[in-house]
Amino acid sequence: TRVTDGKTPAVASYADVIEGAQKAVVSVYSKKIVRERITLDPFLRQFFGNIPDRERREEQEGLGSGVIVSPDGYILTNNHVVEGADELKVSLTDDRELVAKVIGADPKTDIAVIKIEADKLPVLTLADSDTIRVGDVVFAVGNPLGVGQTVTMGIVSAKGRSVGILEDVSGYESFIQTDAAINMGNSGGALIDAQGRLIGINSAILSPSRGNIGIGFAVPVNLAAAVMHSLIETGSVARGYLGVQSQTLTPDDAEALGLPRETKGVTVTDVTPDTPADKAGLQLGDVILRVNDKAVGGLQDLRVYIAQMAPGSKVTLTISRDGKERVLDVTLGKLDERPNELLDGVDAAPLSPESRRRLGIPARYDGLIITKVDDRSPYAGRLVPDLLILQIDREDVKTVAEARQLLTRGRHMLFVYYRGVGRIVTVNVQ
Repeated sequence: TRVTDGKTPAVASYADVIEGAQKAVVSVYSKKIVRERITLDPFLRQFFGNIPDRERREEQEGLGSGVIVSPDGYILTNNHVVEGADELKVSLTDDRELVAKVIGADPKTDIAVIKIEADKLPVLTLADSDTIRVGDVVFAVGNPLGVGQTVTMGIVSAKGRSVGILEDVSGYESFIQTDAAINMGNSGGALIDAQGRLIGINSAILSPSRGNIGIGFAVPVNLAAAVMHSLIETGSVARGYLGVQSQTLTPDDAEALGLPRETKGVTVTDVTPDTPADKAGLQLGDVILRVNDKAVGGLQDLRVYIAQMAPGSKVTLTISRDGKERVLDVTLGKLDERPNELLDGVDAAPLSPESRRRLGIPARYDGLIITKVDDRSPYAGRLVPDLLILQIDREDVKTVAEARQLLTRGRHMLFVYYRGVGRIVTVNVQ
């Protein structure tokens, strides 16, 4: 609805915009079963005999929101809404409640995709989140605190925010900040623009009281969509890889490199040999100014831009070298997010002099040392920390990459050294 004084029309209501968007936002209910084994103290067993262990079972319930992005039931939400859930249900605005399954999740962006079995569902149109501006009117739609679907209004307060929310998983942060009221339960819901298009997935708030104080954050839809497509197609996320170490350009660094102090970008501090960056001709001291047509304001911008592109993507880097701009074409590689992962739940590393001294390993032995084994790993019963792998199927191994190439699906024989004894261990790779 518009009201006018004959000069500039003013918007008196956004009801027409909101009405359509509300139908595509759902409530997500999760249930997690936590099991805890209770063991009688060995001292007490002396008096009460061999009493078997008991298991305590507790159900934890969670609430979040989600956004329908396809008529056949794909829904965007947050990873932290569905993480660890044993059961998921989705409540639609027409009062239907349907069981949902997780298609894939990405902790590094806090994005997940779930699916319900339904068709002809209402969907939200995806906007181009790169085009939003600070001051644009936005609306947050979701189910805060379980009160039912709620719409709040605000503006885009900032773009490209990195506030350390995903720091513990080395995540990719480029949040849209908004003062539209976001509370617990809004997570996974929609941040829409004044045309009713999806521009972000509401993800987090900053607050000393755990309630809204006008500082909320949403994952930009361009980043969320890139993750979503990868999760739907493969069940995992494949990120682009450049192959440089870099740091945000400071005014003093810019001046030292012959650039205006106000120049924004990142300085290349190292180029890994035989990587896309090396092959494209990037050099130590180059300043990356733009990726395609996007300005690079700092290190986090570069990480996000490259990571949200698929391996094999061709990108154009605008750089400054010796004070002059140049353009380099790069074909991105694939980022290895778990460089130390040997097998599912098993991490390893080349044997270091420190580990050799600590474990008393003779000089004639070399190979890969197991550094970590998750209790839930299917190999936890056969591989343990500090076990040294000498050979796999009679092949010497000194790097994790070499070992992973050998450990194809099937049965393998490992020559190992552990606690002063050499032995053979077999593993069946699933």
